[in-house]
Amino acid sequence: MSKPLIVLPRPGTVPPSGATQPIPAPLEAAFVATFGNRLPPASYLQTLHGKAAYYELPPSSPVSTDGKQPISRVLFVHGVQTPAIGLQPLANALSSRFPSAHCVLVDLWGHGLSETPFVAHDPALFHGLIEAVMVHLGWTDAHFIGYSFGGSTTASFAAAHPERVASMALVAPAGLRRTAGLDEVQKGYLRGGEGLEEAARDWILEVLEGGRLVVPSDWKERVGRGEVVAEAVRDWEMKEHAGHAASVVGIFRDGGVFDKHAATTGIKSRCVLGELDDLCSVQDLHELGMQDVVVVPQVGHGVVRERVPEVAGFIEEFWNRLQQ
Repeated sequence: MSKPLIVLPRPGTVPPSGATQPIPAPLEAAFVATFGNRLPPASYLQTLHGKAAYYELPPSSPVSTDGKQPISRVLFVHGVQTPAIGLQPLANALSSRFPSAHCVLVDLWGHGLSETPFVAHDPALFHGLIEAVMVHLGWTDAHFIGYSFGGSTTASFAAAHPERVASMALVAPAGLRRTAGLDEVQKGYLRGGEGLEEAARDWILEVLEGGRLVVPSDWKERVGRGEVVAEAVRDWEMKEHAGHAASVVGIFRDGGVFDKHAATTGIKSRCVLGELDDLCSVQDLHELGMQDVVVVPQVGHGVVRERVPEVAGFIEEFWNRLQQ
């Protein structure tokens, strides 16, 4: 039996009465039983819109007092579909290189162990979650690492709240796909409406996946070896998180993935891009005013998981410059 189709409100519309409760997320025990203890135990934050999960890698050594500006607070913002666990290998790599840093990964709405609020999934919703996490942690600012949609969310959050962002490293930032490239049927899927929602969901999921989702047959063995198999995580979310697909569609439509131009904020930033990325190019980033762009050769949009040492090295180089 298929799950009922959930369609979230759009910006500027009023949710139907009685339908404003958030859609619950799966239990942590179910996630750990499937994917192991790659992440630290989840902490939860209750907000106006729902309950969100985050994960802390505490500092393993005291903050240096050698006169440098230390990297002490780092917030990781993941992309659409794959939740915080997708950034765990990079977070571990950077935590070991910057042992005085307090690293926090958050599951965005409708992902991982965070609920799906029954409201429009516009940029302000995600900015509010980031702000709530920072207030909860007592952080005045942080160094941000945003991947894919999390990169465009970080950039737009920085434009709205520049005092909160000490620096930003944007890995394969998405937000550059423009509506001009869509045909009328696809534009109809973006608008949505009666009779379109099921086809729209299927089209959006295929666009994001680059085709049908195919989970590798050896994913359990790979997870057992400590790998993050993103396809298996996405498949699990589709099956176990009742609000996940609705959140993905909502983000794709209203979360700022289309026609997003990062504002020039003066915040120190670096972009790390896979050479074969089909969502974003060096030229795109330069046109948006991002001058510090480094490229990892022979890898596509999955660079953040597939080439962790190189990505961590580029961010380490960037942060070392900031500390001088």
